[in-house]
Amino acid sequence: MKLSTQILLAFSLIILLSVADSYTNYRLSLKVQRNSQFLSKSEAVIRNSNKTHRAVLEMQSAVRGFLLTSDTAFLRPYYSGLKNVPRYLKEQHALIDNNKIQRRILDSVSILHKEWLTYTAELISARKENPKLYQSLLDGKLRKHVGKNINDSISVKFKRFDKLEYKTRKHHSEMLLHSLAKTRTYSLIFLSLTVIAGICSTAYIIVMITNRIKSMVNLADWISKGRFTIVRDTKKDELSALSYSLNIMSGKLKKNIHELENKNEELNKFAYVVSHDLKAPLRGIYNVISWIEEDLSDEVSPALRRYLNIIPQRTQRMEALINGLLDYARTNRKTAPEEVDTNSLIQEITQSIVPRNFTLKIQKLPKIFTERLKLEQVFFNLISNAVKYASPEKGFIEIGCLQNNHIFEFYVQDNGIGIDPQYHNKIFEIFQTLREKNEIESTGVGLAIVKKILDDRGETISITSHLGEGTVFSFTWRNNKRI
Repeated sequence: MKLSTQILLAFSLIILLSVADSYTNYRLSLKVQRNSQFLSKSEAVIRNSNKTHRAVLEMQSAVRGFLLTSDTAFLRPYYSGLKNVPRYLKEQHALIDNNKIQRRILDSVSILHKEWLTYTAELISARKENPKLYQSLLDGKLRKHVGKNINDSISVKFKRFDKLEYKTRKHHSEMLLHSLAKTRTYSLIFLSLTVIAGICSTAYIIVMITNRIKSMVNLADWISKGRFTIVRDTKKDELSALSYSLNIMSGKLKKNIHELENKNEELNKFAYVVSHDLKAPLRGIYNVISWIEEDLSDEVSPALRRYLNIIPQRTQRMEALINGLLDYARTNRKTAPEEVDTNSLIQEITQSIVPRNFTLKIQKLPKIFTERLKLEQVFFNLISNAVKYASPEKGFIEIGCLQNNHIFEFYVQDNGIGIDPQYHNKIFEIFQTLREKNEIESTGVGLAIVKKILDDRGETISITSHLGEGTVFSFTWRNNKRI
């Protein structure tokens, strides 16, 4: 599966969980909204029920007061109720929606209230205009508790109505609390699932990508160190193409390095063979010149002798150049690293090549784990170069080292003729020398050998010099392991 597909699936899972959470919360919020609306309306129903019942009771009290005192002032709440109670009942019908039981109760209340109004209207009229009729009604209906029975029935109806409303209200309150609890629970569940899915998918992708990239980085590091291995990648995604390319590059580099090593070995053999074959004619020429000088010394003219003296110089320079080429070719040889006491190494080199009349100053030098032969070649050529160009009368050479972690920066300083800055780069090219071509000891190979060794190791070399001010060669050298 492609990496982009895996990432897309992970994000899709998180999005689906978020959508499910949102949908569930939306459905639960609708229930919460419906229950909240019902409870809000229920409060209005209960207030209206209490208001209606209170108005009916006030009308009943007003009628009783009038019947007892014949004072029409008591009838004000009665007449007010005649207007308000029907309106209250109509409002209550609108508030209870389609609750059939409560509607039947309200209809019963309306019927009973109308019966009571008919009954009280007859009593009020008789009380005002016809005492005999009032007395008859009093004896016939009032004493039989007709009005009281109607009022009691109305009160019972209102109590039943309120009881039903409170029961329904309690149910919706419980549903509201249940919906809120479910909302919190589902939100917590979906949030947890989303977080877990996000963390797991992110961790999986990060670990997978990190490990595979790490293996590729290790492969690149191994390639840089000459270990041409491959990465085993069974995945089939975008990173697989990179692994495949690195494996191909590693294989090709391994093949090319092997071919180069074979070519270098052939070139080294060729160099040794050629040097041997070249040295033989040179020795022959040198011997012939010696024989001429010995056998024909009396017959040789001064001009011819001058020419004969030039030939050995040229042959000796040619032999020095051939030896320099051999030394340059040997820089490709690898030796096992070992612990090297650079202080002892410098002492051995300087004792063999530095004249006794030179002032030699050697700072405290470290012990390092490295290829002794390569380091020895570098120091030998730099110190030889310092000896060649130092002042013959008051020669001075200083060798020291600065350390930065496991990287050492060595320097070789002399008080020689110095080097013009325009030649600072040119002197590291093979056969480039600042001395005359007929001087045997200067072949222009030494600094080229130094540069080649340092470049092969990935080290650097720098030069600080001006004409007449001496020269300082500084080069870095890494410790193969920390001691």
